[in-house]
Amino acid sequence: MAQTFDVCIRGAGIVGRTLALLLARERLRVALVAAPRAESSQADVRAYALNTNSKQLLESLRTWPDAPFATAVKHMEVHGDVDGSVHFDAGAQGVEALAWIVDVPALEQRLAEAVRYQPQVEVVDSPVQAPLTAICEGRASATRAEFGVDFDVTPYGQHAIATRLRCELPHGQVARQWFSPQGILALLPLEGADGHSVAVVWSVAQADAAHWQSTDEATFTQALSEISQGSLGQLQLQGPRMVWPLQQAVAKRWCGPFPGTTEARTPTSWVLAGDAAHNVHPLAGQGLNIGLADVQALSRILQARGDWRSTGDLKLLRRYERERKAGLAPLGLAMDGLQQLFTRPEAPVQALRNWGLRSFERSGLLKDWTARQAMGLPR
Repeated sequence: MAQTFDVCIRGAGIVGRTLALLLARERLRVALVAAPRAESSQADVRAYALNTNSKQLLESLRTWPDAPFATAVKHMEVHGDVDGSVHFDAGAQGVEALAWIVDVPALEQRLAEAVRYQPQVEVVDSPVQAPLTAICEGRASATRAEFGVDFDVTPYGQHAIATRLRCELPHGQVARQWFSPQGILALLPLEGADGHSVAVVWSVAQADAAHWQSTDEATFTQALSEISQGSLGQLQLQGPRMVWPLQQAVAKRWCGPFPGTTEARTPTSWVLAGDAAHNVHPLAGQGLNIGLADVQALSRILQARGDWRSTGDLKLLRRYERERKAGLAPLGLAMDGLQQLFTRPEAPVQALRNWGLRSFERSGLLKDWTARQAMGLPR
């Protein structure tokens, strides 16, 4: 007898696999569509900053990477392009860490292993029929385009460059960020408490991206050393340079009836989650946190639906859409505003943003509220 499924998930990245495991834990039968990956000789240098909520979610699924693949951030420094700066401290917030910098390949491996041993999840190589199709294919989702969903994209005119560095000085579990005329540079601690390696995310002007991707190592690391004011000593490139364009984007619709069906029939629906639904600037490291919050909300709503309701019930999916759009809107506006503010070269704007950083550093309750929001903690 042919296998029947409650949900078909298109996209087997971090968001798709996490959703599959969450739904399987609720005894739903899940088909996970995993397209074959092309073999690459290039090391994956990506790393994500995950907050407390994301960590607890992944720990509940037993997929949190082992040390030193998840480095706790004890301090955070944000520097303006003149004299403005903001500092966050985990101890002052009464928490173990402000965030964790997680090695992407290690996390993907843990999720893949968990899926392999979850009997409620079947990995398939093409979409199958189910009452609900969850689209977790990322920002370039082919299914979203196929279904005719408008994806409102605002290009930033910037590209992100990601790589790894070996540093002369230990990072001290400090996440460092600089807003500079050369772009927004983040150096994120890796390899545990005593590590000397950092993940780099450097947002540069689109016109400069090709140069910084291909220039020689000495020129590249010298530029990073100058922006970071030599804070970690001599820098040595430790991996390839990955580059991608930056944008803010959001889908106009996050759910709907499957093409060719109507709501009057047995519900057969689709829903978006993760980067297929929204993109934000990486300057606050919240992209994956938002995607994991999506699947957590979707799983919770489906779990509470009652046995008489289909997983494809559009009333439930619209509840998810409203909840997540409301949660995304203020963060998206804040990230877009900061990006726009720190890419303006005019002297009055420069003075305003550095005054703003200095004022925010002294703001007390506002600074604490912002820190707890970024950590995914109750306000």
